[in-house]
Amino acid sequence: MNNKTELVLMLAGLCSLSGAHVIAQTATGQETAASSKSGQVASDQDIELLRKDIRSQKKQLIAANLNLTATEATKFWPIYDQYQAEYTKIGDTKLALIKEYAQNLDTVTDEQALDYLKRSEEISESVVQLRKRYVPLVNQVLPGTKTATFFQLERRIEMLVDVEVASLLPPLQSQGQ
Repeated sequence: MNNKTELVLMLAGLCSLSGAHVIAQTATGQETAASSKSGQVASDQDIELLRKDIRSQKKQLIAANLNLTATEATKFWPIYDQYQAEYTKIGDTKLALIKEYAQNLDTVTDEQALDYLKRSEEISESVVQLRKRYVPLVNQVLPGTKTATFFQLERRIEMLVDVEVASLLPPLQSQGQ
């Protein structure tokens, strides 16, 4: 199996693992995120375990497709871990917004809708700024093609997860009709 086939299969697996179970439950048992296709409700602990699994698979995917030398790997992985820690904090903010959106889906006001949009755009901009900060750091330890490949993989994984999550959350307008 070539790297391209492995990448497609791994990304497909990653995508299927992501958003489909991104459901939270409050202490009272009330759903706070969109229902999964199977109708299951996951706890915050379940979501955190899923996120850790996705991060692990993401790291394996990057390792399998970056073809790092031993010297490059020694220098790259600490930077990656630092990057991932910052990316996870942004992900925490994004997850909180998704939960809030889903919890209020049936009662969202115009002001809340615009606030969700604004906050979503701010989160997206935070990810862009994070990448911009890390491109030169990664490029100090990897050649340009490997730096670009790393950020291509990062972006593709993020897009797949975003598409899966978006497929589970209905648009606001459809809720008020």
